[in-house]
Amino acid sequence: MKRCFFIGHRYADFSIYDRLYQAVEAAIAKGVTEFIVGHYGAFDRLAAKAVKQAKKTHEVRLVMLLPYHPALRPMERPDGFDAFFYPSGMERVPLRLAIVQANRRVVEEVDYVIAYVRHESGNSAKILNYAERLSRKKTMQIYNIGEEKEQA
Repeated sequence: MKRCFFIGHRYADFSIYDRLYQAVEAAIAKGVTEFIVGHYGAFDRLAAKAVKQAKKTHEVRLVMLLPYHPALRPMERPDGFDAFFYPSGMERVPLRLAIVQANRRVVEEVDYVIAYVRHESGNSAKILNYAERLSRKKTMQIYNIGEEKEQA
C-alpha cells in the first residue's frame, strides 16, 4: 500500500482546488491508496475535499492525522474519513510541538507528499524541506502545487 501525506499553508484559496485534485489523481495513478491529511487549515480542508471526490471513482482511503492523543482530545470521525492516525511515540512530545512532530513522523512513513508551500517561512516550509531531505535517502515523490503559477 502506498501512502500520501498533504502538507500546506493554513491559508489556501479555493483557486488551487483543480491543481490539488489533479495531484490526487496523479498520486492514485502512481499507486497511492491511502491519503493522510490534517484538519487545522484551509489547505487541509481542500485536500480532504479532493480525496473525497476521488473516492467516488477510486478505491482509496482518507485518514485524518491526530497530533494529540485521542484520549486528551477526543473527536468523532468526520464524514468521508475512513480512519484516524496517531503516530506512535507522540505521547512523549510536548503539546506545543505536537503538530510539527506529527507531521514529521508521517513524512517519514509515506511514499508521496502533496504540498502547497509558496514561501520559505513557517512550519509547512520546514516540513517540506524535511521531506525533500528524506527523499534523497528513500523513495518518496514530492509534488508542490505551490510552485506552480496561480490560475487567473
